[in-house]
Amino acid sequence: MPRYLTEQDIADFRSELCKVATERFARHGYEGVTMRQLAEALGCSPKTPYRYFKDKADILATVRAEAFAKFADALEKAAAASPPAERGRRTSEAYLAFALKNPHAYRIMFDIDAPLDEKHPELGPAAERAARYITRGAEDLAKQGLIDADPKLFGWSMWAALHGVVMLHQSGMLTHGPGYKELMMFLGGTMIKGAKGSKK
Repeated sequence: MPRYLTEQDIADFRSELCKVATERFARHGYEGVTMRQLAEALGCSPKTPYRYFKDKADILATVRAEAFAKFADALEKAAAASPPAERGRRTSEAYLAFALKNPHAYRIMFDIDAPLDEKHPELGPAAERAARYITRGAEDLAKQGLIDADPKLFGWSMWAALHGVVMLHQSGMLTHGPGYKELMMFLGGTMIKGAKGSKK
C-alpha cells in the first residue's frame, strides 16, 4: 500500500476488502473469519484492515448494509417498472433473481447470527428499506381487492415463503424436486387464493 493514500486508493481497498469479507462470512460464518485471514486473502499485513474498519464487526455491518441496499435497489426498480396488477409478481421475481445472482450477499443478510442493532448507522435503515418493498406488494394487492387479509401479515408470510424457496435452492434440496420458479408461482398463487375472503 502507498504511504499516502488517495481517496480512490481508500475506496478501492475498502471495496476489495468488503468483497472478500462477504464471501468469507457467507461461507464460514461470523465466528469462522478473522481479521488476519482477511488480510492474508488480500496479501497485506494483519494491521492494514484496521486502517479502514474499526474491527470485524464493523466490516460485517458494512457489507450487510451494502447488500441490503443493493437488494432494495433491485426490488424498487422492479416495483417502479411494473403496473399495479403485476407489481407483486415482478417484485418476487426480482427477489429471487437477486438471491440467485448474489448468493453470498443473500446469506450475510439473512443467514448470519448478528443483530441489526444501532451500532452501525447504515445497517438498520438499509434492512428496513428492503423489508418495506417486500411487504408493500401485499398492500397493493389489498387495495386492488385481490386479497382480503391483513396485508402486513400476508406480506411477511410471502417473504417467509420466498426465503424458504431460496434456501432450499441454495442448499441443493430442489435438485430432485420442482424448479424454484415453479415452486414460487405455486406458492404465490396458492397464498393469494387462500387470502381471498380470509377475513372474518
